[in-house]
Amino acid sequence: MTQTTPSPNQSRKTTIRAGQHLATPRELIRYRELAYFFCWRDIKVRYKQTALGISWVVLQPLAMTLVFTALLGRLVKLPSDGIPYHLFAYSGFLIWMFFSNAVSAASQSIVSNGYLITKVYFPRLIIPCTVVSVRLIDFCIAFIVLALLILANGAGLHSSIVLLPVWLILLTMLTASLSIALSVLTVWYRDISTILPMVLQIWMFSSPIVYSKSLIPDQFKALYALNPLVGIIDGFRSSLFGLPTDWATLMPAITLTFAAFCSSIWLFQRFDRNLADHV
Repeated sequence: MTQTTPSPNQSRKTTIRAGQHLATPRELIRYRELAYFFCWRDIKVRYKQTALGISWVVLQPLAMTLVFTALLGRLVKLPSDGIPYHLFAYSGFLIWMFFSNAVSAASQSIVSNGYLITKVYFPRLIIPCTVVSVRLIDFCIAFIVLALLILANGAGLHSSIVLLPVWLILLTMLTASLSIALSVLTVWYRDISTILPMVLQIWMFSSPIVYSKSLIPDQFKALYALNPLVGIIDGFRSSLFGLPTDWATLMPAITLTFAAFCSSIWLFQRFDRNLADHV
C-alpha cells in the first residue's frame, strides 16, 4: 500500500507499507513470476563457477552416507531396522540435507534481499518460500539416486509407498515453518545466524538419521517423539521399505508440524508490517 503525504514547504514523501493482512493465496499467485525469478536466481548463484555444478546435490548426502556406513554400519554395527545400512543412512541424510540447508539459507533470505524490500512492495513471504522450493528441487534430484540404490539392492515397492507424499508434505511444511519464522526473526535478532548452526547440529544427532529409534529407551520415547523429524523420518522409511507404521511417533509429528506452520504464518504477519524499517 502506498500513501502520499504532500506538504506545503517540503517535497512529497512516499511511504511503502505492507497491508494489514498477510498476502492472500490470490496475491501470491499474482506474483508467481517474481517467485520464479527468485528460484532461478538462487539456482544460478549457488552453482556459478563450480566445477561439479548441481552434482553437489547428490554428492553431499552420498558422501555422508559413505562415512557413516563405514564407521557406524561396518565398525559399530548399529541396528538399522532390517534395512541395509547404506540405504538407511542415505534416506535419513536425504531428509536432513533438505531440512537443514533450507532452514539455514532461508534464515538469511530476507536480510540478504533487504535492498528489494526497502524499495518496492511485494508479498515478502515469497522470499523464504522460494528458498524452500529450490531446496525441494534438490531433494527430488537426490531422491532419484535413492530410488536407484533401492532397485540396485533388489528391494521392491510396497503398498505403503502410497503414503510417501504425506510424509513429504509434512516435511515441507515443517521446513517452511522454521524457514518463515527464522527469516523474519533474523531481521531483529542477527545473532540467530550464529546460534543456528549449533542448534542444527544438535538437532541432527537428536533425530534418527544415522541410528534407529529402537535404540532409545522406552521411558524416553514419548519425549523423543516431540521432535517432529522423528515421526517424519520414520514414516518416510516405513513407506519406502515396507516397515510397520509407528503412529505413536507419527501423531506428535503431524500435530506439531501443523502447529508450527500456523504459528510461523502468524509470526510473519505480525513482523511483516515493520519489516522495511529494520531490514
